[in-house]
Amino acid sequence: MRVLAIDTALEACSAAVLDTEAGAIVASESQPMVRGHAEALVPLVARVIARSEFSFGEIDRFAVTVGPGSFTGLRVGIAAARGFALAAGKPAIGLSTLAAYAAPFIAADDRLPVVCAIDARHGHVYLQIFGPGGRTIVSPRIVSLRDALRVATSGSPRVTGTAAEMLANAWPQGERPPAAVDPRRAPDIDWVARLGAAASESGQPPKPLYLRAPDAQPQDAAQLPRR
Repeated sequence: MRVLAIDTALEACSAAVLDTEAGAIVASESQPMVRGHAEALVPLVARVIARSEFSFGEIDRFAVTVGPGSFTGLRVGIAAARGFALAAGKPAIGLSTLAAYAAPFIAADDRLPVVCAIDARHGHVYLQIFGPGGRTIVSPRIVSLRDALRVATSGSPRVTGTAAEMLANAWPQGERPPAAVDPRRAPDIDWVARLGAAASESGQPPKPLYLRAPDAQPQDAAQLPRR
C-alpha cells in the first residue's frame, strides 16, 4: 500500500509518502509555518510525490490530520485530502492530531503513559492520555490547565504537544516529574503516514475534530429585520 499523508493542523505544512511493501517512508517534507498552509500545501505535495517516484495514480490511500488544531489549517488539509481522494478514486482517512503526537512514544515504549496536549489558549488545552499498550485513558477533550494536570500527573508520563512545556512548567511539586517533555509544534508526518496505513476505512470522508465551537459567532442580535 502507498499512503500519502498530509498535516496542516498546527504549525507546519507537511506531506509524506509511505510504501508499506518497502516498509519505509520514501519521501517527506515538512515546513514550519503558522499561516500560509493553503498556498504552500499543493506545491509541497507535488514535490513529495515527485521525490517518491510514484505517480499520483499509484497512491492507494490519503491520510490527513483532522484535529484538534487551527480552524483554518484543518480546513486546508482536509479539503486537500478529500479532493485528492475524489480525483484518484481512492479512500481518505482522518486521523487525530493527538494520536499522531502519541504514536512515536507508544511505538518506542508502550508501558509508560503518554500525555498529549495542544495549546487551546485562554488557559485551556486539548488533551488525550494514552496508557499501557496505547490504550486511551482520557479521550480527546478541551480542559483547563488545572484539570489537565489533575489527570496527567500519575505514572511519570511522556508529555508531548504544543502545550507540553506549559504542563511541565506547572507540574505540581511532590509529583514525579514527566519522563520526557517534547514540545514540538506539529506531529511527525512520517507517523501520520504510518497511522494512515494501519487505520480502518470508515467509508466516510474525513471531518474536522474541533472539540470546541469557533471563537467567532454570528451576531443574531445585530441582524437587521427582514422586510
